[in-house]
Amino acid sequence: MDIMQIGAQLLQSKLGNNIQTSDVASALSGLLGGDNFDIGSLISKIQGNSGLASMAASWLGDGANSAMSGSQVMDIFGKDKVSEFASKLNIDEGTASNGLADMLPQLIDKASSGGSLLESALGSTGGAGGLMGMVGKLFGK
Repeated sequence: MDIMQIGAQLLQSKLGNNIQTSDVASALSGLLGGDNFDIGSLISKIQGNSGLASMAASWLGDGANSAMSGSQVMDIFGKDKVSEFASKLNIDEGTASNGLADMLPQLIDKASSGGSLLESALGSTGGAGGLMGMVGKLFGK
């Protein structure tokens, strides 16, 4: 199962059974960059926001995942993108951003078995470059 499908299932479970997983996958694909989705780039984007680097690092490790807020989701993706995502699912922005805030830490945690994104990054288009950028930012290089 690919990472986008895992994310869609996690998010669908948060939003409720009245929303189809395929609809969630389509909306999530639009938010995260579709077929060119690169989890390393997503982590880099999260780490690029002031104060969020340690939060993202917790998702990569084996310990407890730091919580994320709906407002942090808005900061990372932008209100317009979150609004578009919400519109595709016929839900309000608050529900969308809170659902994404619950889903993203789980998604990255699942994609980073033992704290390693190597398997998922190398399996995605351009993933190795995104992974190297993410590692560089994580270690301040």
